[in-house]
Amino acid sequence: MKCKRCKAPAVVALPSHNTAFCEECFYLFFTKQVATAIRRQKMFGFEDRILVALSGGKDSLTLMLELALQGYDVTGLHIDLGIGESSVRARAKVEAFCEKHSLNLRVLETASVGLAMPDVKKYIKRPVCSVCGKVKRYYFNRIAREEGFDVLATGHNLDDEAARLFANTLRWDSSYLSDQGPSLPSAEGFVRKVKPLYRLTEFETANYAFLKGIEIHSDPCPYSQGASFTGHKQLLGELEHRSPGSKFAFYDGFLRNGRPAFELLEKEQGDELAPCRECGSPTSTELCGVCRVRMAVREKKAEAGESA
Repeated sequence: MKCKRCKAPAVVALPSHNTAFCEECFYLFFTKQVATAIRRQKMFGFEDRILVALSGGKDSLTLMLELALQGYDVTGLHIDLGIGESSVRARAKVEAFCEKHSLNLRVLETASVGLAMPDVKKYIKRPVCSVCGKVKRYYFNRIAREEGFDVLATGHNLDDEAARLFANTLRWDSSYLSDQGPSLPSAEGFVRKVKPLYRLTEFETANYAFLKGIEIHSDPCPYSQGASFTGHKQLLGELEHRSPGSKFAFYDGFLRNGRPAFELLEKEQGDELAPCRECGSPTSTELCGVCRVRMAVREKKAEAGESA
């Protein structure tokens, strides 16, 4: 198989685009997809300070490197969840990556703010993945806001976004459907959030990471077994195999035809937000969800005679 662009031997075949590329032309394709996403969704400019959420996986590290190579002002933020060796290895990969490429990095340890995930799993009677996601989103936004970043960028790819859309559509969850998209504007208490990899599949980001020699943390989270999100990805993967390009058509069609209607509905029905009395973050209740979790963990540990 030959590269469609330069006719050299291809190293990556992309059925959804009916094409294949050599290594150098694949980088050009990848860069163009990211640049197109940034331009069409008006995500940010070269004057903006961008905080990139870094988990240690292929997508977030790929995004960080690509934005840096394109000349953007990026700083990474890694949230150490305190999940034993899994978190130790993930943090080590992120720190080594940023040191290798001379990239700025911030690290927040959830244990230092009373929210180590093992404690959350032990004391909070809710799915730990849901609480973990809430905690990460809270601190990504809070640190971006408090430290003066203009935008928060995450490494969600097309597979992630299509699977999330599929799950939200199954439930017809209008509140989530209204704000699902690759670019969310800033609002009172929230920084602008963007997903520059939304035009690229997981396969494409994996190839980029491999060809660039990015060492990633690939171990599954020990708490994520049985997560429905994985099943949704598998279903959409089977559809993509049978009909290449289906995932992008599904997601892009929603952005053009579905999201505007849900945004209008949410504006009419959405809850009023006010500052949390504990931390000041926007919330529809007196205490935000993260402060309630932190308080519950602290109280349960005290009842069990454990130090906070």
